[in-house]
Amino acid sequence: MHEELRAALAGLLDGLPPKRAAQAVERLIANYRGTTPTDAPVLRDRADVAAYAAYRMPATFEAVHAALTAFAVRVPDWSPATHVDIGGGTGAATWAAATTWDSHRSTVWDWAQPALDLGRELAADVLPEAQWQRRVIGEGLAVPEGTDLVTVSYVLGELRPEARRAVVAAAATARSVVLIEPGTPDGYLRIREARDQLIEAGLRIAAPCPHSDTCPIVPGEDWCHFAARVSRSSLHRQVKGGSLSYEDEKFSYVAATRVAVPTEPPARIVRKPQLRKGQVLLDLCTADEGLVRSTVTKRHGESYRAARDASWGDGLPRH
Repeated sequence: MHEELRAALAGLLDGLPPKRAAQAVERLIANYRGTTPTDAPVLRDRADVAAYAAYRMPATFEAVHAALTAFAVRVPDWSPATHVDIGGGTGAATWAAATTWDSHRSTVWDWAQPALDLGRELAADVLPEAQWQRRVIGEGLAVPEGTDLVTVSYVLGELRPEARRAVVAAAATARSVVLIEPGTPDGYLRIREARDQLIEAGLRIAAPCPHSDTCPIVPGEDWCHFAARVSRSSLHRQVKGGSLSYEDEKFSYVAATRVAVPTEPPARIVRKPQLRKGQVLLDLCTADEGLVRSTVTKRHGESYRAARDASWGDGLPRH
């Protein structure tokens, strides 16, 4: 799916003046960092949408795919039959869901018709069953009864607080919900607020948290976020003005569900593991002790070997 998305994006900016693409990207950066809440669509025309798709779709796809994969690991015997992507724009989360599960029907809602049109165009040969529908993203939104999965990625930061709460409330009526925001302090706070709202609505947190209790992080002192490696095509480098063949997309997320999950979830690695001679230092969020620093040494045998191979964001049993 990664390569199919890259192929679909190829040639997207043909005929679009580089200066116009750069201007659209600069404005989009401000919006997707959550600095300009609005009551209007962020993506206004074909130029905006093309710039967005080139600038954001690869990174959004990888972040959402990482979050959905972490959730799927926690509910290995469950898969959605129906999926609604709220504020899905050009469909990165729908591509990510198709990479994670088979045989489900996705519907993308967005208030920007140009984004929906381009999303349908990009997905036509790969996700022909996906539906693309225009909706106002905010108060009054309602998810169809019986929806299995709702995703909301990089949308909450665009919305004013009352619209944000309405969107999360609508998402919370589904069986499972996965919300993704930028991996910034503000993005984390939006996820934390939404997490509390999902718990109040009766859902259980499945990832990244190993519990549904209060988040142990003190706001203002730290924030919970993760990273997804993004392979950058020449098109991506052209739009973003970089030379490296990859970048790391930082994101915060929460996955909550009404379906059965294991009763003893693992700890979650919440920082990049630190490798030392004969030992690995792991920063973990745990169900029973909150945030802890775990030192795994060679004498721990299998646990040490697992720790050496572990990555930031992985679930890991306590040794």
